Amino acid sequence: MQKSVAFYTLGCKLNFSETSTIGRSLREEGFQKVDFHEGADVYVINTCSVTDNADKKCKKIVKEALRHNPNAFVTVIGCYAQLKPQEIANIEGVDLVLGAAEKFNIVDYLGDTQKRDIALVKEGKIKEVLDYHASYSIGDRTRTFLKVQDGCDYFCSFCTIPLARGASRSDTIANVVKQAEEIVAQGTKEIVLTGVNTGDFGSGTSENFYQLLQALDQVKGLERLRISSIEPNLLTDEIIEFVALQSKCLVPHFHIPLQAGSDQLLKSMRRKYDTALYTSRIEKIKKLMPHACIGVDVIIGYPAETDELFLETYNYLNQLDISYLHVFTYSERANTTAQKLPGKVPMKTRNERSKMLHILSDKKRRHFYESQLKNTFPVLWEAENDADTMYGFTPNYVKVQTAYDPALVNEIVDATLVSISADMVVKVTLQNIFV
Repeated sequence: MQKSVAFYTLGCKLNFSETSTIGRSLREEGFQKVDFHEGADVYVINTCSVTDNADKKCKKIVKEALRHNPNAFVTVIGCYAQLKPQEIANIEGVDLVLGAAEKFNIVDYLGDTQKRDIALVKEGKIKEVLDYHASYSIGDRTRTFLKVQDGCDYFCSFCTIPLARGASRSDTIANVVKQAEEIVAQGTKEIVLTGVNTGDFGSGTSENFYQLLQALDQVKGLERLRISSIEPNLLTDEIIEFVALQSKCLVPHFHIPLQAGSDQLLKSMRRKYDTALYTSRIEKIKKLMPHACIGVDVIIGYPAETDELFLETYNYLNQLDISYLHVFTYSERANTTAQKLPGKVPMKTRNERSKMLHILSDKKRRHFYESQLKNTFPVLWEAENDADTMYGFTPNYVKVQTAYDPALVNEIVDATLVSISADMVVKVTLQNIFV
């Protein structure tokens, strides 16, 4: 009898690409993929461990899976599984825990899917995780997340990712191009490049990220190429100039982690840039692409972040020509340098600062959206819909909406941006549909 499997993915685009690839490997072995709520025989939960909330959410998802099928075989994989396998094994109902390398061999562990009294744990030392596993998502949404790099060598003071994913390693340009061609052949119009430290692609080899972008720009049929995130020290002038002046399919959208607008905090965090370099990257982008969308990651509540240092970050972001923020509240992570630092910020203060930056982000996004009104852009319409409304994105990442029309799904259609709705989505007028 064919076994059913359902997936739940926590965290980043990289996790989504890997979940999708693991799902395809299980389908090849005869498993039938079903929705999470359908009471699957096997549940696979791909975890994140960037913040403490991600850990807590894993426990909640396990409980939810067993509510749909109390006899389900529950497997937990991903970053949290590598960092704290025994902690996961002690969660009631978990049967199998697979670390960073073992998750790609999940098929080998699902021959017997009977519930276990004691969870089986398979995780190796992260220093021994050297293999690169190519991955991409397909069929889950309109855009495809294509993994090009894994691991990180940076060891920022607050981050557990090097401990969860190992050293920086990459695919080859030839292999990524081959995967992109496969993706385009399946009807995908937009590829989002993803990795732990995407711009570090090719580190230790003769290839680099700029060369990868040049190669992917030549893939026939690829209409849009988006960079999920790139460190400011790796976002070179030649990359910015290529996006602005030469590329056929790279879109004017950059997500550039900052983490703090204080050089003192950046140094403590062991980031590889200062605010002067960061500002120069923003100014370069806006000079060549005034309509470019720029997203920023920022951490609040880092140890020794005084009121003065927080305001330094706030004021720096306020004057910067950016489009939105991803705000992360600092949480103590085991085996990190930051955990041992003095000057712990009270949680109440962290929450207050987070609220301030979320408000600033809303103002930045509204200002950016308002600057784009009355312009006409090609919009890629997504399958996602809410009652009679569907959504899409312009190349520069303005989220737009229109009346639901199934014929628009996965189509690129010109649309004029008209007005901003209460929930920060732009209403549009469609132009020349299917002419």
